[in-house]
Amino acid sequence: MTVGISVAVDEKSYPGHAGAGGVTALRNLRVCAAPGELCVITGPSGCGKTTLLNIVAGLDRGFSGSLRFAPAAAPRVGYVFQSPRLLPWRTVRQNVALALPGSSSRREVEGLLGEVGLGDMAEAYPARLSGGMARRAALARAFAIAPDLLLMDEPFLSLDAAAADRLRSLLLRLVASRPATVLFVTHDLTEAVEMADRIVVLSPSPGRVVAEMPITLPREKRHHREVRERLLAELVELCDRARNLDEG
Repeated sequence: MTVGISVAVDEKSYPGHAGAGGVTALRNLRVCAAPGELCVITGPSGCGKTTLLNIVAGLDRGFSGSLRFAPAAAPRVGYVFQSPRLLPWRTVRQNVALALPGSSSRREVEGLLGEVGLGDMAEAYPARLSGGMARRAALARAFAIAPDLLLMDEPFLSLDAAAADRLRSLLLRLVASRPATVLFVTHDLTEAVEMADRIVVLSPSPGRVVAEMPITLPREKRHHREVRERLLAELVELCDRARNLDEG
């Protein structure tokens, strides 16, 4: 089951340390995602994108505002972080199985590892994995719980272009076979137009929504260079216009 989500953050601030003033990360932010939507969130560094995901995940409750899901009030949430965060003393299979209930079968884990192309690495430890492999393992762990909502915080950051492209394709295949609503944070505008059903642009800190761009064109057509460049130009223009309005 996929879920719809509605986030309203009136204010999210972090206290200062050692005499320094506090920082307001988000203010007057409103974000919604429809069930099954892949919503990309982008914006300048430090605008509160990761903070927003942590609020949605329930990892940060120190904010004023509201968080609502429908139809499930307490959906299963998967989270893929910027780094894979695999436990180095556990095998790939054991890392993926950590997300599963104790009664889940070994076959479920092996099926997931096969889907992400790590069937032959099930007994390997994370130190033996390449960066791309480690992120495949992190994807498998997130999908192991059959999430209703999947949160992704720049999950392909620092990978080379070819590896990142393969992982984007893998993610889309997984979402197609295991439907979930996705909030996907990235600073890469090309990645945004390739992946999104809708792009949400945040302002500089304190972050709030300053623009949105729905994309209804099928993803397979976005692989054509001319189409991708046209969408990218539209997004860049939208971001520039929103930034100018915000500064004004």
